[in-house]
Amino acid sequence: MRFLPAALSILLFPALVCAAEPRQDPRWSLELKGGAFFPAVDNWSRYYGSSHVGEWGGAFGYKPLRQIEVGIEGSYLRKTGKGNQPEHQLLGGKATYRQLPLNLYVLARGIFREDQLLVPYAGGGFSRVFYRTEIAGGEKRSGSVSGYHARGGVQMLLDRLEPDSARNLYEDFGISHTYLLLEGKYTRAMADTASGGSVDIGGASWLGGFLFEF
Repeated sequence: MRFLPAALSILLFPALVCAAEPRQDPRWSLELKGGAFFPAVDNWSRYYGSSHVGEWGGAFGYKPLRQIEVGIEGSYLRKTGKGNQPEHQLLGGKATYRQLPLNLYVLARGIFREDQLLVPYAGGGFSRVFYRTEIAGGEKRSGSVSGYHARGGVQMLLDRLEPDSARNLYEDFGISHTYLLLEGKYTRAMADTASGGSVDIGGASWLGGFLFEF
């Protein structure tokens, strides 16, 4: 039976090497978030009954450097009201307004240690905002405009609160870090109106969610 310890050592050696191997710096990230969007359109609450719209979205990014991230972000907004067409400022029958902003962004993060509890970040970039208004018994209007956005906030590392769960996520799914995020975002996108002017269909967002790095 003397060969048994040696045999076990040979069989377990690859697993011990993998367990001892340090985590690599994460290169990819996934954000899932939601919150409130406050349109820049004048008298929005007159048409839709409240000053904000629910916003839900996510982002997928790549980190060429630990402190720098580039990626794409998308959101979805939907509101039912009295028939306002923000790009035409008309009031009619019951209407449903939908908006889908897509953002290409560059982000800078103030991270200097992998166990850093709070990570501030800021960034911005190009935006393309798709919109659609459907008036009950009436016409449908849709379009898209280009603009820009800026966003910033803070990410709180959750690994330190639940180290066992964090280790399991890494071993099972390759998720290096999980963060809780709080974010403010500003979007500006000008759309032409029927009168020949323009209206900003962007606005301000206040969001919360989770960030997963892998």
